[in-house]
Parts: sequence; structure tokens; C-alpha cells
Amino acid sequence: MSWFLAILVSLLLLCGATFSLIAAIGINRFPDLYTRMHAASKAGTVGSGLLLLCVGINSLEVAVFARCLVGFLFVVLTAPVSAHLLAKAAHQVGYRLSSTTVIDQRKADLKLS
Repeated sequence: MSWFLAILVSLLLLCGATFSLIAAIGINRFPDLYTRMHAASKAGTVGSGLLLLCVGINSLEVAVFARCLVGFLFVVLTAPVSAHLLAKAAHQVGYRLSSTTVIDQRKADLKLS
């Protein structure tokens, strides 16, 4: 493997691991379900996507890289949508926001249902 690919893989690995660590810290530190899902869907998606690209590039095989790229696209397209739907469902069944939350933008939608 050339030096360029080794440096690229190392940078992707460090960035992906950093984003995954940030997502894990956010899940543990944020006060309620909604902010935790935000951390998991945003930082977790970027972290897992970068790690998948890192694996694909490191393999030096087109078939493995193609699978990793498809997996990356799948995660990027589905994780934010599923987090949004889970948060919407939690709000509809009455899961309360944190006491530090300033505004509830979904409150008007509950009154319409």
C-alpha cells in the first residue's frame, strides 16, 4: 500500500473513531431521549460511514469497496430518517422533554391529532 493510501486510511480511521466517540459521549451525557437520538443519528452516522469507507479503501479490492460504499449510503440514508420517526413516535405517546428544553416545536402537531 502506498504512503498516500496509508495516510488516507489513518485519517479516515481517526475521524470515524472520533465521531463515534462523540456520539457515545452524547448518548451518555445528554438529558433526554430527543437529544440523545440527535447525537446518535448525526455523529454516529458520520462516524460509522467514515469507518466503512476506511475499511473499503484499506481492502484494496473493488468488490469490498463497493460493498462498503453501499453500506455507507444505506446508513446515511436510513439512520436520520429512523431517528426522526422514533422521536416523533416518542413525542406522540407522551415522552416528556428535558426541563432544560426551551421550546417544544412539536406541541402544535399533537393538538391537531
